[in-house]
Amino acid sequence: MTTMTANQLPVEPHHDEPDPTIDRAVTEVDLRGRALGRLKKKADFRVHLLIYVLVNGMLVLIWAMTGAGFFWPVFPIAGWGIGVVANAVDAYVVDAPTEEQIETEMERLRRR
Repeated sequence: MTTMTANQLPVEPHHDEPDPTIDRAVTEVDLRGRALGRLKKKADFRVHLLIYVLVNGMLVLIWAMTGAGFFWPVFPIAGWGIGVVANAVDAYVVDAPTEEQIETEMERLRRR
């Protein structure tokens, strides 16, 4: 049997200290999920915009082929356009809430 000094003993990891590799992995998974969500919103917006252009183009064509009187397609174009703009803002401008914002909101709800 050999005798070991304190410097030679194997060091056990402290269980109360967070493992930085786990934090990094969670962050990468979280970032990947957020990135996929953003890409899906952008793809959904492009489909929405394409449908908007095609349908309203057909309405303008119908208007033109039926005498081109009062430009009634302005109503669906304007009404639906509000939704398209809101969808664009959601896809390209608004960021997902951060963990800090989520924690702040949870804390506010706990105080109620």
